[in-house]
Amino acid sequence: MDMVENEAATADLELIVHGPAGSSKPETKLWLRMLSTTKLITTEIRRRLRSEFGATLPQFDLMAQLYREKDGLRLGELSKRTMVTNGNVTGLVERLEADGLLRRVTPDRDRRVTVAQLTPAGAKLFAAMAAAHEGWLRDLMADVDRSVVGGLWSDIGKVKASARNHLSGSEFE
Repeated sequence: MDMVENEAATADLELIVHGPAGSSKPETKLWLRMLSTTKLITTEIRRRLRSEFGATLPQFDLMAQLYREKDGLRLGELSKRTMVTNGNVTGLVERLEADGLLRRVTPDRDRRVTVAQLTPAGAKLFAAMAAAHEGWLRDLMADVDRSVVGGLWSDIGKVKASARNHLSGSEFE
């Protein structure tokens, strides 16, 4: 883990931004808590993916989308679903293809359309990664009662719905 990742893993944005007194408004405190929790968990998931599978989180996300779509996905659709630029998707696809984990095909011999599909080896690796990922999340949240997890899922859904209702642009609508 490099120094930046180590800082992200240990830094608590709530304390850095507002100090221990927490003088900010409740909405700001909630947003900082969600952000710092997301960063903490994401940094650990990235570390475990790299150490146990030699994979990156973007590779995992791309493979997850392809695992759900047995017929594959167009690269543009992969870009939308993973929120990664077209150029970065192309790089991810090229790397995974070189590793034998996916293949690119041109349906109906239309060279304007490229579809990425997991290979059997890619599907097998992703299934192992997904099972590990699920276990890591269970481990990271082991000290939280299941009823609390369910309540938070519902409550944060309300926060998400409110944010969606008040978006100024149409990017996520």
